[in-house]
Amino acid sequence: MAAGDPQAMLRSFLQPWREALQDAQKAQDDVLRRLLAIYAQTGYGARHGAAQVGGIDEYRRAFPVATYEDFRPSIQRVMAGEVSLLLNEETVGWAITRGTTKGKSRFIPMTPTDLRMRVSAGRAMMAFVASSGQYDLFQGVNLNLNFPSVVGTVRVGDRDVEYGYSSGIYTKYVSARTPIRSVPAQEEIDALGGGKTIRDWEARFELAYEKCKDQNATMVGGVAPTAVRFGHYLKRAHGVYPKDLWRVRVMTLGSVPGINTRYEPALRGLYGPVAIREIYGATEGMFGQQQDDRRAWVPNYDLFLLEVKTRSGVKMLHEMRPGERGSLVASTPILPRYEIGDLILALQPPYFRCIGRTYWWTPLRYAWDELTTLNLGRL
Repeated sequence: MAAGDPQAMLRSFLQPWREALQDAQKAQDDVLRRLLAIYAQTGYGARHGAAQVGGIDEYRRAFPVATYEDFRPSIQRVMAGEVSLLLNEETVGWAITRGTTKGKSRFIPMTPTDLRMRVSAGRAMMAFVASSGQYDLFQGVNLNLNFPSVVGTVRVGDRDVEYGYSSGIYTKYVSARTPIRSVPAQEEIDALGGGKTIRDWEARFELAYEKCKDQNATMVGGVAPTAVRFGHYLKRAHGVYPKDLWRVRVMTLGSVPGINTRYEPALRGLYGPVAIREIYGATEGMFGQQQDDRRAWVPNYDLFLLEVKTRSGVKMLHEMRPGERGSLVASTPILPRYEIGDLILALQPPYFRCIGRTYWWTPLRYAWDELTTLNLGRL
């Protein structure tokens, strides 16, 4: 963190996000113009006339909503060396899903522009510090419970490019570009390999314990179910809970619905009276994060173009009415009008929840969870 004025540093980090929330329409218009300039430099964008698109209506007519399966052939060609087919920059890495989508992993290319945008993962933590005034959090460390950012390599043209899990990639770049110092370092986690067995995870948990047991861990970042499993591992392997070792004050967690409801009792039982801040992202990008005590995330309108497919048609995310649901369609520097496969619920503006994948039974599961956790739609 800059030694001179930490408050000024936080303001500069958070200001674009907050300004975009004040005027979502303007922010989204600006994002569309930036994205179209990128798309116009790619084969896919040129084929759809990106250079001639003047606004959102023309954009929707020119570019179809597309799923990963629609993009898969083009992505495979990028991996074979036809980079300009989808990208206006060389790839610097690839993110891979954990195989939760019909059992298949998806590969998503990353560019320098894309990686700079992934630093937004730190906004949830920054907003907590700015609102609470707990600047001494940065004197401690972030207990890093993320997946590996490097699992292997793929051949792209005539070179090998690393690929890994998005949660680890986010952490690596947030640590490099913000005051948040993660322990273990992401490179240390990567060195253990990309295995997904119980033994692999116990090796990562033991690394986290050894590296952090004598540290002042004030923050925890990672995937919510993994944070719960780590707490149980500590009790089983070392006879202590995280709350016995550290005074964690805030946890920034993602990857699953219900972090502030279904997972909250277990997290606070293991880690103590922590503030929980949800991050909403996917392998394709970081689309929003919790900004305050209200238990929902707010979008990154300054970074991505965000639409939803609703029963009444496609509309902008910021146009959704409270209680309305829709399937998220995100335009990123890599993928135009990409349907993520997540079902989004609009709450009081500008708050949203991802309630699960776009299955018919997801709203029923969400309603059941709200009932059993006694949340009943509360923010």
